Amino acid sequence: MSNGDVFVGEVIGTAILILFGAGVVAAVVLNYSKAKDAGWIVIAFGWGFGVLAGAYTAAPLSGGHLNPAVTLGIAIDTGDWDQVHIYIAGQMVGAFLGAVLCWLVYYAQFQANADDEIAQPTLGIFSTAPEIRHPVANLITEIIATVGLVLPILAFGLTEGLGQSGTAILIVAFLVVGIGLSLGGPTGYAINPARDLGPRIAHAILPIPNKGTSDWSYSWIPVVGPLIGGALAGVVFNAAF
Repeated sequence: MSNGDVFVGEVIGTAILILFGAGVVAAVVLNYSKAKDAGWIVIAFGWGFGVLAGAYTAAPLSGGHLNPAVTLGIAIDTGDWDQVHIYIAGQMVGAFLGAVLCWLVYYAQFQANADDEIAQPTLGIFSTAPEIRHPVANLITEIIATVGLVLPILAFGLTEGLGQSGTAILIVAFLVVGIGLSLGGPTGYAINPARDLGPRIAHAILPIPNKGTSDWSYSWIPVVGPLIGGALAGVVFNAAF
């Protein structure tokens, strides 16, 4: 795969992932949304479908990593680092663009948030936050959840039929749903540095009424935690398989 194909594929695929993922959170959280208060299960499946759509779209061009932690885990396992920076650059740009697209889709709802009587926080639509602020516990949660994502993804690659049929992407999508339902409660399961940082930057820049002050003091955890988790998964997989 050429550098150009990898970059374009990751931009498009990650943008679709964030459009669906941030979109389902916006649908459940924002006032005047038909899906208002639909709940956590809807959010978990929305993110899973985002992975499904984004990865299938990107797969012919880049393989559909959509996640620096996945890219890092694969690089550690294979020893191939040549295009890692291209993958991560595409993922960051795509995540930012996906957040902008979500904002455009829900533009009227975000504008309605200017009414102080119904104003609500919006950062959580774009990025994650812990239910209990405990940096060590939050970091451990993100590390374990990301190992739970990347290690199975690497293992799926050992089954040749999954890759040839494209079924592996479907299984990864359900894996993401499972992580959200089982491990997402403490921190909102970033499990992807680009998924959190790109939209967090978009939220800080976009003209969203009553968005408050972005919480940058927590922002390193959903970046560092998944990167450590992805690296650990790569090391464990390389050693065990």
